[in-house]
Amino acid sequence: MDLKDYVRDIKDFPSDGIVFKDVTPLLGNPIALKFAAEALLALVENQKIDKVVGMESRGFFFASMLASELKAGFVPVRKSGKLPYKTMSEAFSLEYGTDTLEIHIDGIKEGEKVLVHDDVLATGGTAAAVCKLVERLGGEIVQCNFLIELDFLKGSEKLKNYSVKSLLHY
Repeated sequence: MDLKDYVRDIKDFPSDGIVFKDVTPLLGNPIALKFAAEALLALVENQKIDKVVGMESRGFFFASMLASELKAGFVPVRKSGKLPYKTMSEAFSLEYGTDTLEIHIDGIKEGEKVLVHDDVLATGGTAAAVCKLVERLGGEIVQCNFLIELDFLKGSEKLKNYSVKSLLHY
């Protein structure tokens, strides 16, 4: 199955000059969704994972599925002000501006093995910020896992200290 058949381009979203990779057609097709989930799980191989960290919001779709299959906990990372408990934050730059991410201070425990997941690796700013948060909490990043990697933006260079795996490359 070619998952690229289920990803559509939306030009000039969220701002002029950006070509947004929309995965909602993939999410809406049960066969493609199952195939993608199994393929993302296969990228992890047999590594021990204690927590799967997913980034707001589209990273949540597969991160929670991966956590369930890996018998690991799921930890959401959200934009500033969205989590209800005490948080740690990290500011970062992305391809169309700046933002701040937060994680609950008790989301990761010292020494836990962590899989970081998001839907798209673009410039790498979001994933690098999440990796910093995980490490500040004492977690060990086993892998950064993505549905899509936009190779021309060279986001994996910001993650060069980690194992980075992606299903689809553009």
